[in-house]
Amino acid sequence: MARRPTRARARRYPRLFATAVIVGGVVACSLGGAAVAGALVAGTGGGTSTPIAAPTTLPEEPAAPEPTPTPTPTPEVTEEAPPAEPPAPPSPAERGCDSSVTMSVWAHYDDDLIFMNPVLAEAIARGDCVRTLFLTGSDAGAGDAYAKGRELGILRAYNTMIGEHHFWEETPVTLLSGAQVSQWSPIGMPGISVAFLRLPDGNLTSEGFPATGHVSLPRLISGSIPSMTPLYGGPALTTDAIVATIAELIGAYHADRIYTHVPLAAGGLASGDHPDHSATGTLARAGWQQAGFPADAVQYVVGYPTSELEANVGGDALTRKIAAFRVYAAEDSVVRCTTDESCLALRRFGPMLLRHHSRGEAELFPAG
Repeated sequence: MARRPTRARARRYPRLFATAVIVGGVVACSLGGAAVAGALVAGTGGGTSTPIAAPTTLPEEPAAPEPTPTPTPTPEVTEEAPPAEPPAPPSPAERGCDSSVTMSVWAHYDDDLIFMNPVLAEAIARGDCVRTLFLTGSDAGAGDAYAKGRELGILRAYNTMIGEHHFWEETPVTLLSGAQVSQWSPIGMPGISVAFLRLPDGNLTSEGFPATGHVSLPRLISGSIPSMTPLYGGPALTTDAIVATIAELIGAYHADRIYTHVPLAAGGLASGDHPDHSATGTLARAGWQQAGFPADAVQYVVGYPTSELEANVGGDALTRKIAAFRVYAAEDSVVRCTTDESCLALRRFGPMLLRHHSRGEAELFPAG
């Protein structure tokens, strides 16, 4: 396609675009000084022609309109969701269950037999999975032999409630909380488990015993001591670690109901109880709250003050309650009894065997 000379080309080649004049009707172009005659154009009016000087350069061509800029669309700013945290690993204590799960948390080996029964035996009888956690080694400052005898007694008591003799096997577990827990189950019955944390007994004075360095759960939660070391070794545990342990086990056991002691903050029914009991209730309450467990599925069982409440366990329920306690007591020299009558005659403990009282979270903490 023929191209029209541009201004740039005109400036580059000036001799090709010199001058043009009209002389007597003749258009003459000067190309580098040489005149070239064009066609004759007849004049009108016979006058003298006046030469008109042609411009020495071509007229400026109108500038092409600048293209209208296309606006760049503003990209939509979307807030990216923060990366999802990876799911927490399952607890090494994870135990499934095909039925409802009744979990309980106690200070000493026998608290469940004395204060929770007949409810505990009823849960076993209806086929619930039963998960029990004891915080102290129940040593009473008397050494390992006494504490281990009480452990044997509580496992035999569970055999009595199951209604069959079973050998038990131990599964030591180090939890995500860092705590080392000894879990026991009857061989072939994974739905029943008893776990021992084995912290030192705190004594009725809450000051512990000389043999274990005067440590106790009440002193721990009050801040008087920073941590407690289990009787047979293992990591020292702070208050936070014990609470995290309880919360972890609640999740690992898939608890549906929780029973424990009356917490210290409840006042009234905690007053006069063993200090280890109210401290355990306090820790258990913090544990289920940390685990996000529903408050209406928690029951706080009355301890020593139950002796002042109505006797409400009798008949077959009382017979079964004493039977389990008597088997346990055969291994505990402090409460040893061999017949129903001798067990009921025990100072302090006998009256409590005749009773079972508990309160819900809303009853003890109505403002909570």
